[in-house]
Amino acid sequence: MDIICQAKSGMGKTAVFVLTTLHQVTPVIGEVHVVVLCHTRELAFQIQKEYERFSKYLPDIKSRVFFGGTPVASDVEALKTEVPHIVVGTPGRIMDLATTRKALDLSKVKHFVLDECDRLLAEVGMRRDVQTIFKLTPHEKQVMMYSATLSQEIRPICRKFCQDPMEIFVDDETKLTLYGLQQYYVKLDENDKNKKLNDLLDALDFKQVVIFVSKVRRAIELSKLLEDCNFPSICIHSSLKQDERIQRFADFKDFKKRILVSTDLFGRGIDIESVNVVINYDFPEESDQYLHRVGRAGRFGTKGLAISFISTEKDDEEFKKTQERFAVQVPEMPDQIDISTYM
Repeated sequence: MDIICQAKSGMGKTAVFVLTTLHQVTPVIGEVHVVVLCHTRELAFQIQKEYERFSKYLPDIKSRVFFGGTPVASDVEALKTEVPHIVVGTPGRIMDLATTRKALDLSKVKHFVLDECDRLLAEVGMRRDVQTIFKLTPHEKQVMMYSATLSQEIRPICRKFCQDPMEIFVDDETKLTLYGLQQYYVKLDENDKNKKLNDLLDALDFKQVVIFVSKVRRAIELSKLLEDCNFPSICIHSSLKQDERIQRFADFKDFKKRILVSTDLFGRGIDIESVNVVINYDFPEESDQYLHRVGRAGRFGTKGLAISFISTEKDDEEFKKTQERFAVQVPEMPDQIDISTYM
């Protein structure tokens, strides 16, 4: 049965499709039975790690991840050496391997999974790539789609990929709010953001913190500023070479750095257990992205803290829309935050 599933951030959607597909795969040498597509390389890397973790005692089942920014020749060579039963990747690289290079045969696929499906299907270019890959798979297969945000506009597009799907939606958007998460805002001038951020990092007790900014240049400069102030910061953005991106992601996940500065590249799907504080240094441009960003803290119902800087009229307007949509009143940040509410 095909599935279109919406569930709040941090509730274990990845585990659902990883365990489901592993349970159903009967490995056949040389045949790909599962394709999992997602919109960023880091998320693909993370999903592959989950497959490795859950298949520890299933030695006959092989999985592999493919994404851009790495030599495609290495991927082609790897597929010649051993065909994985489960393929995880970003649409561009998977399409390249399956069509241009003719190195990836998808004619035996039994399960087709889209993680963060609204993000994959909202942009016309990425949707076209997904459609191309989809057409290379058999008509008879299970399609599974997952996201925390599935708008009324995107749902008909999701259905076009499915046959009479089971649909699990959270139509009351107030239920998408993470109730273990304390949320506050700070109104301030743009020029005061750096000082306020420094004060917060000094005052807050955190395991790990993610700071979201709007642009790559701002991420680089802010991370450098934090390092100059002796904060253990690391920066991840789309301009980095792929190997460096994945290495930094792994370093942060392994707790080698406690502060991550990032663009919305990290705003969806990325699951790092120790993150208990999220700071919106630049407020997101839409309410969906707010939900995904703050969902990096408070995973699986745990406690967390999200603080948003509001510095422009546009920020204020979007912040009001976000509160109205999710029927939540986010208070102004108090002078003292009780540590027991987010640790």
